[in-house]
Amino acid sequence: MEIVLVPGFWLNANAWERVTPAIEAAGHHTHPLTLPGLEAVTSPRAGIGVAEHVAAITAAVDAVGDPSARDVVLVGHSGGGPLANAALDARPDRVARIVFVDSAPLAPGDVIPSGLTPVDGEVPLPDWDDFDDEDLVDLDDPLREVFRRAAVPEPGGVVTGSIELRDDAHRRAVPATVIACEFGESDLRRWVAAGEGFCRELGALDRYDVVELPTGHWPMFTRPEELGAAIAEAAAR
Repeated sequence: MEIVLVPGFWLNANAWERVTPAIEAAGHHTHPLTLPGLEAVTSPRAGIGVAEHVAAITAAVDAVGDPSARDVVLVGHSGGGPLANAALDARPDRVARIVFVDSAPLAPGDVIPSGLTPVDGEVPLPDWDDFDDEDLVDLDDPLREVFRRAAVPEPGGVVTGSIELRDDAHRRAVPATVIACEFGESDLRRWVAAGEGFCRELGALDRYDVVELPTGHWPMFTRPEELGAAIAEAAAR
């Protein structure tokens, strides 16, 4: 399988470097993405929004594997999950499965929930005190320093832009896996049953399964090998 890896806010392709070996050892090909504006701290971010990120992910799907085959697995972490889902919406005939890493799909017109406000067109990585305790589980001081050094400001247009989706039937028919880090499967299914806003679209999918990987919100730093193995196992289903 061709595994396209979409990072969450503030991260680029480098975030997956300790995750990809386990995926490749299982026989898959990995394609970690750096989305527009996330190349470096000095990269221009003006005019970059959700559409530009979705277009970049869609282009990555088009560039890998066999164009006539359903041989792509899309993996989206955190805010990258809804972006990956929008790319799936554009290419449902190419994607065999979508994997949400501590994330979930959003409904059409939703904005990625973050509580963040852009300043001068971008959102830098906030102070650690701004995150919930659950976010930071296992993210010790050395790992926080690794994350902080790697972090690139997120384009403001991605933080505030809405998710556009068009092909509900074909998109929702693609199997999905949620790798749950900050919450358990029972929590997630309870939220889906209750119609919680951020779970509305997940509940509308034809089928999804949940894999628990207990840690904080950034398993690519805190449990990279286990995350890679979970992605590889999902791709093999």
